[in-house]
Amino acid sequence: MFAGPRRGDDDRYGRRDDGTSDGGHGDPSDETTTESQVVKPDDPETDVLGWEAGYWYNETLDVNPDDGLNETELDQTVARAMARVERVRQLEFEERVPVEIVTRDEFRSDQSNRSTPDDRRLFDNAKYESLFMIGESTDSIAVQNRNSGSSVGGYYSPSKEEIVVVSENTSTPKLDEITLSQELFHALQDQHFNLSKFDQSTRELHNAKDGVIEGDGNYVDHLYSKRCENQWNGDCLTPDDGSGSSGGLANIGPYLIKFQPYSDGPAFVRGVQKRGGWDAVNALYENPPASTEQVIHPEKYGTDTPAEFDIEDRTTNGWERLELQGRPNYGSVGEAGIFAMLMYPYYPSQGQTQVVPARQFFNLKQGTDQLRSFDPLNYNSTYSTGWDGDKLAVYTNDAARTNETGYVWKTVWDSNQDAAEFVEGYRKVLEYNDAKQVDNRADTWRIEGNGFADAFYVQKQGDTVVIVNAPTVSDLPDVRRGAAPVQ
Repeated sequence: MFAGPRRGDDDRYGRRDDGTSDGGHGDPSDETTTESQVVKPDDPETDVLGWEAGYWYNETLDVNPDDGLNETELDQTVARAMARVERVRQLEFEERVPVEIVTRDEFRSDQSNRSTPDDRRLFDNAKYESLFMIGESTDSIAVQNRNSGSSVGGYYSPSKEEIVVVSENTSTPKLDEITLSQELFHALQDQHFNLSKFDQSTRELHNAKDGVIEGDGNYVDHLYSKRCENQWNGDCLTPDDGSGSSGGLANIGPYLIKFQPYSDGPAFVRGVQKRGGWDAVNALYENPPASTEQVIHPEKYGTDTPAEFDIEDRTTNGWERLELQGRPNYGSVGEAGIFAMLMYPYYPSQGQTQVVPARQFFNLKQGTDQLRSFDPLNYNSTYSTGWDGDKLAVYTNDAARTNETGYVWKTVWDSNQDAAEFVEGYRKVLEYNDAKQVDNRADTWRIEGNGFADAFYVQKQGDTVVIVNAPTVSDLPDVRRGAAPVQ
């Protein structure tokens, strides 16, 4: 098992807690330098790269990470880590960022106490229901909060301009320098590139921009870890406090979607850095990927812009579109989300059902059954490649059914063949969930007796696929006129 993304849908930027957050293709062990620990030189007259608040990047600190850090030790560790991040990434900090250490239990409590408006909760439930990950009777926000409570190792909040590091130790909370280094880098990113400027209003836009934000962060994390092992003589604070064993996930489905930029992003950023240096990576913040497709398939970056389209409302009999204040009136999960939907059956079926073959998903170290630490997962399949855009509109009919939803999910593909392949994969997901054709119609399906008990209409026209969901077959044409014959 691999650990997961370190933040939810808010403004937090963070790190996985398993120590495998590096990026690239294969295991690039050639990224080394000749620097090593040296006797402390004099402090510079002005601030320089690799020196912060009186500490050089290659100084040795008289700090024991295993007994917790007092305030002085924390200040020393943060200063040296800032100097090291500067040295690795070749960017200068503009100011120091506060760092707080909290226990896992404290962090879980914070996650569970976060509030979400009812309409957004209803919309989010429908989104994960459409991906056959979380049934309509389960609170998807609560599931994601439990996921975060178990998998987050630390985060940086741009709105508060502060860093929180999560410690597994409850008696004397400890600090992992590798986790700290990435949160510091997120603060450095924010100081130079303003992370709040990015439009991350849908899951697809979230993951697309994270291809740079988390991709750059995890690539720097990898380089930092390499220097801890080689150039800095192992002089990095990595306490033995059970990191990576914080408990299981509530549901791996949402995790799979959010993990994509942590796996593909570092490889994407590393490729850019190898071709054009850090200046080329810096330029990505002015022209970030427009889609997860461009991160999964780096050759499409800058060349394959997602299609522009809308979902026209065609409802009757009291069905109305769910609108969210301050957010788009649609969801989008992108190629990453569609792939995750297709991969998800592997997990609850314990590998017995594979819409996407597991051997294509897991990037293993040669000759072993262990995931690569660099680009561990392959979010690429025949059924999801060729994505050109997707939008999900959610509908309610409160007059007839409280909190009952239907939806229209429209996807556009690069070609007629790509659309047909997606439909083939989607039908396999329907069949996995015990869907049966209605009146032997290939376009109308019904699921009975599980968390996804609903009716489904699947229409393909050229390169476009429209999926309509409703509580019953007779509701389908009310959610979208013409979706299926009235029963």
